Amino acid sequence: MPSTLHRNSASVTCLASSSWEPASSDWAREHSFVYEDTPLLRRRQNLKFVDYCAAAMEKVRNSKLAYYADKLAVESEPGLTHAQLMLANYDLAPVEPARRQWRGRNFVAFWIADSFNINTWMIASASILDGLSWWQAWLCVWIGYAIAGCFICLTGRIGATYHISFPVIGRASFGIWGSLWPVLNRAAMACIWYGVQSWIGGTCVKLMIRSIWPSWDDYALGGSKNTMPASSGTDTRDFVSFFLFWAGSLPFLWFPVHKIRHLFTVKAYVVPTAGIAFFIWAIVRANGIGPIVNQPAKAKGSELGWAVVKGIMSSIANFATLIVNDPDFSRFARRPKDALWSQLFTIPCGFALTSFIGIIVSSSSTIIYGETIWSPLDLLQAFLEDPKVGGATRFGVFVIAAAFVLAQLGTNIAANSVSAGTDMTALLPRYLNIRRGSYICAIVGLVMCPWHLLSSSNNFTTYLSAYSVFLSSIAGVMISDYYFVRRGYLQTRDLYSAQRTGPYWYTLGIHWRGYTAYICGILINVVGFAGAVGTKVPIGATYIYNVNFFAGFIVSSFIYWLLCKLSPIPATSDVWHEVDEDATGRNNSLVYGVDGYDSEYAQPHEDVKGVPRWSEGDL
Repeated sequence: MPSTLHRNSASVTCLASSSWEPASSDWAREHSFVYEDTPLLRRRQNLKFVDYCAAAMEKVRNSKLAYYADKLAVESEPGLTHAQLMLANYDLAPVEPARRQWRGRNFVAFWIADSFNINTWMIASASILDGLSWWQAWLCVWIGYAIAGCFICLTGRIGATYHISFPVIGRASFGIWGSLWPVLNRAAMACIWYGVQSWIGGTCVKLMIRSIWPSWDDYALGGSKNTMPASSGTDTRDFVSFFLFWAGSLPFLWFPVHKIRHLFTVKAYVVPTAGIAFFIWAIVRANGIGPIVNQPAKAKGSELGWAVVKGIMSSIANFATLIVNDPDFSRFARRPKDALWSQLFTIPCGFALTSFIGIIVSSSSTIIYGETIWSPLDLLQAFLEDPKVGGATRFGVFVIAAAFVLAQLGTNIAANSVSAGTDMTALLPRYLNIRRGSYICAIVGLVMCPWHLLSSSNNFTTYLSAYSVFLSSIAGVMISDYYFVRRGYLQTRDLYSAQRTGPYWYTLGIHWRGYTAYICGILINVVGFAGAVGTKVPIGATYIYNVNFFAGFIVSSFIYWLLCKLSPIPATSDVWHEVDEDATGRNNSLVYGVDGYDSEYAQPHEDVKGVPRWSEGDL
């Protein structure tokens, strides 16, 4: 039987017996020969198939489809492997010093701007309706956002130290490919919230138009000029207002993250000024601050205690998305200190001030209209519907509604479009960057028809609130991984590598410890969530769900730490050891083998454990 020796695509046929062996196996290995005992005919067929595939691939590479695909590809570093092109591009790479332009004052302006939004305005209302007095509800806001600020600083420090975003940080705790599931979840929810917040922004636009042209109501449902059928779930007035807000937001999605800070600076001056003006206007119009400030707590005993707990958790849950994606902004900080104290103090102060204004304005509305109106937009609408409304009132409503438009725009960018854009970049880095991802998020927010979600009785708001359960588990794994397991040590370049010898490859690119902890953090709240949507469940499950964020965070972080103790992972440190990547120069290039830093990477700090060692030939 003939036997075949081949090197690459060439082959050598040896007419010999089936027992023939190469004279020197060492010589064969040296010259990359492979010995196969394969029939000659099958070998020729295989070669023909290989040649056919090679020709087909060459044809595809030279096709118009490949040409346009290359045109659509986003900016990335030359020399990256095909696997790295699925992990890195310009927006995913560590932020270079030139783009680190966020100072402490920029973070202060960012959070002051973000605190003045409609959700924060109304956040104390649920606690007051649950039986708390106004000061007890306000104290819950203080405590809740102070705790949220601590979580923000914990996740934000990772981004500010290594200048990487949430999707890249997740690769350390969930695996190179395993991180895609949390990223996909976060991106999907950001798109949904973008649509919901845009619909609320459309309500602000409606008030602006209504304050100038009262006839705008003729386009409402039942109006003489409405052209949309009742089956659409909306009307011409509301849809056009929503579309104007949506379209007006698009230009602001164009700017890169390190420059969009100027929008938040403008918002930090304009929106709080308008909010304080609304505060004074309501008190003057009511000739007082209303009865809510004198109203004692109605809840007593354990009912009062659980109402306080739910009030605190409501503030934290309102911040769950920002806790996870704060690295998307903090990575643009000049140094970690800029993202620490500015966030730690501004968050509770800014959100508590907004909540206080909301409480007092709503209390004043009780004197004006005989009922408490918690939504500032409903109160502005009531001002316009006053039979004696004058030009001054309409002008005031226009200015305040315009400020709320700016507030919703900034909130949508901070919490949704940038997050979705960054997450989508990680899902398809070859063709998506933050800008493209933000526009995709906006398109999804439009086509999802958010008015259906807000007008239906399917407990949609309960589902959105419950999503903090999933985010708390993600945050628990991330924080436990960075602070308790690795003690601040990350090998940044390996977060962009699909090498099986890399410390973040784990098993097929998925970290089973991270996923086990993540699922455990979700499971502890599942029964309580079923109770929140109407299913009868044990009272203990309800109590656990009342502290859902803490339950998910504590369980997931502890399980992750425990699993990593029982089954150690590579690239950890025995002492606190954050690497100064600027000093090492390792982030100058993500391409392996182009400089001397790869070999240095293989020689870890003396306190670092479990880092695989490799030679230049492995790179």
